Amino acid sequence: MALVKIADLYPNYKQDVFGGEDIKSFTVYDYSNDKIGSVYDIIVDETGRFRYLVLDTGFWIFGKKVLLPVGRAKVDYGQERVYVTGLTKEQAEHLPEYSDDMTIDYDYEEQVRTVYRGAEHDTVSTVGTGATGRYDRDSYTYDNEPSLYGHQNLEENQTLKLYEERLVANKDRFLAGTVTVGKKVETQTAKVSVPVEKERIVVERSNPTDYKAVTPGATAFNEGEVARMEVYEETADIKKQAFVREEVSVRKEVERDTVSAKETVRREELDIETDGKAVVNRDLDPNRNV
Repeated sequence: MALVKIADLYPNYKQDVFGGEDIKSFTVYDYSNDKIGSVYDIIVDETGRFRYLVLDTGFWIFGKKVLLPVGRAKVDYGQERVYVTGLTKEQAEHLPEYSDDMTIDYDYEEQVRTVYRGAEHDTVSTVGTGATGRYDRDSYTYDNEPSLYGHQNLEENQTLKLYEERLVANKDRFLAGTVTVGKKVETQTAKVSVPVEKERIVVERSNPTDYKAVTPGATAFNEGEVARMEVYEETADIKKQAFVREEVSVRKEVERDTVSAKETVRREELDIETDGKAVVNRDLDPNRNV
């Protein structure tokens, strides 16, 4: 069965397989909590099943890249770590080195499996040779060795995200305009009328019609006798004076309105297909864990 890198089979594997995570950045430890290296890549078969993790051993074995069967890996997604069972430094040194441009064939896999089998298969001297062994190149399946390829908690922890679109209403505030209220001076010609008075002396002379004699001594001819009267006259006193004609107040009022919009939104629903006697717990209540 052909083996490929996970990105070749799932170009968007971070979202499609791991729900946004990328275990390629996870650190690898053994169960003594000694750091071995980091996950460099993931190898899957043509059906998408995980078969190997590519480990970059870093300074542990001077940057050598080796394959780790997924059955020997336990992933701690919370701490972003991968714990390895059944791999010692001596074993890693005997593992064939992996390179990006190589093709992983049956013979290469047998070299890898032989190191991990160790004493477990020492009694089978021709495993994989097709002579007297239990399987050969044509009959071998990964199910033959569940200790190497079973219990894949990489797949058990896959997260499939269902997306839906929602209308999100926000408000943007922008400058709609500016109102400037100021004063300017306009000139015009104004007319005003005011009545004025002028006094004039009127001298009237009349001759009496009946002449009567004046009692002697009642009057005297006095030179220089005069009658004096003051004459007044009004003049217009017109001047300009400023008065408050009008008061203008400037303020803002907020008018409120509701804007409605209608769009077509999409929603992903889970489509479960089973093959064989798979048991699936279906729960329509999204708030209850199964």
